[in-house]
Amino acid sequence: MEFTEAYKQTGPCCFSPNARYIAVAVDYRLMIRDTLSFKVVQLFSCLDKISYIEWALDSEYILCGLYKRPMIQAWSLTQPEWTCKIDEGPAGIAYARWSPDSRHILTTSEFQLRLTVWSLVNTACVHVQWPKHGSKGVSFTKDGKFAAICTRRDCKDYINLLSCHSWEIMGVFAVDTLDMTDIQWSPDDSAIVIGDSPLEYKVLIYSPDGRCLFKYQAYESGLGVKSVSWSPCGQFLAVGSYDQMLRVLNHLTWKTFAEFMHLSTVRAPCCAAVFKEVDEPLQLDMSELCLDDDFMGGSDAPGGHFKVRYEVMEVPITFPFQKPPADKPNPKQGIG
Repeated sequence: MEFTEAYKQTGPCCFSPNARYIAVAVDYRLMIRDTLSFKVVQLFSCLDKISYIEWALDSEYILCGLYKRPMIQAWSLTQPEWTCKIDEGPAGIAYARWSPDSRHILTTSEFQLRLTVWSLVNTACVHVQWPKHGSKGVSFTKDGKFAAICTRRDCKDYINLLSCHSWEIMGVFAVDTLDMTDIQWSPDDSAIVIGDSPLEYKVLIYSPDGRCLFKYQAYESGLGVKSVSWSPCGQFLAVGSYDQMLRVLNHLTWKTFAEFMHLSTVRAPCCAAVFKEVDEPLQLDMSELCLDDDFMGGSDAPGGHFKVRYEVMEVPITFPFQKPPADKPNPKQGIG
C-alpha cells in the first residue's frame, strides 16, 4: 500500500463524482486537488470556516456550507472567476444540497421555516413553505425531472411534487402518517416509499398522483421501522426494523417474500461458514536484511512479512453484543 505525503485538513473532504478531483477544506480555504498527482488545481477562499462541502453531479461546481455565518458559497472549476454567495438572512441555513441538473441549490432554513431553490442560471429563487426535515425529506426521480419534498402544516404530513424544470408545484397530497421520517422514489420512478415514526410500525407506498398503493405493518407493539431501501432494479423493497428483522417486499404484490433474522447466536445445523480473524504479531527477520532492487520494488516484492489469517469457527457461536439501555433514547439496535 502506497501513501502520499500528509496534507493539512481541518474540515470535510470529498471526491468529485467523476473521481478526478478531491476537495479538501482547510479553515477558510477550499483546495481542489487532482486525484492522480495530488497537485492543487484550484484554490478558493471562503468568508468563514467551511463546515460542509458537496459536489454537483457534473463535477463542475462545488458548494461550501458556512453554517456559522450562516451562508453558502459556490465555486466553478472551469470558471475560477465565477462566484456565488447565498445568504438567507435571519432565517439562517441549516442544510444545502444540489439538484440533479447541477444548476440549482436547495437550502433549508433554520427551524424548517422554508426550503428555497436557488438558480445559478438566472438568479431566481422559489420557496416551499414548512419543509419537514433539514437534511432529509427530499428525493429526486432517477431522471431528475421531479422532486418530492416532505412538508408539515396543521399537524399533518404532506408530499409536495415539484417539476425540476420550472420548480412549480405539480401537486400536493396528504399522507397517512403520524410523524413521517423520510421518502424515497423507486428506481423506476413509479412509486414513493414513506417511513413513519419508529413509535408506530408503518411503511406506505404511494403513487405520484397521491394514491396509496399499499400499507405495510409487520407488528403493532414496540419500536417499528428503522430503515427502508430499494433494490437497484426496483423490484424489491427492504425494510429494517427494531426487532432485528429484515423483511423484503415484492414490488408487484407488495407482499413479504423473505425475512432475515439478525441472530446473536449461530447454532447447528447451519450452512453458514463463520470466519474469525486471528491477530498475529508482526515478526521480521533482520538477519538477512538487504536493500536490493527487489526490496525497493514496493508491493511487487515477493515474500511479504504480514498476512491476514482467518480461521473457520465451529458452531454454536455467540457473537459479542451490548444490550441497549432501556432508559436512553435512540437505542443502537435494529437493522440500519
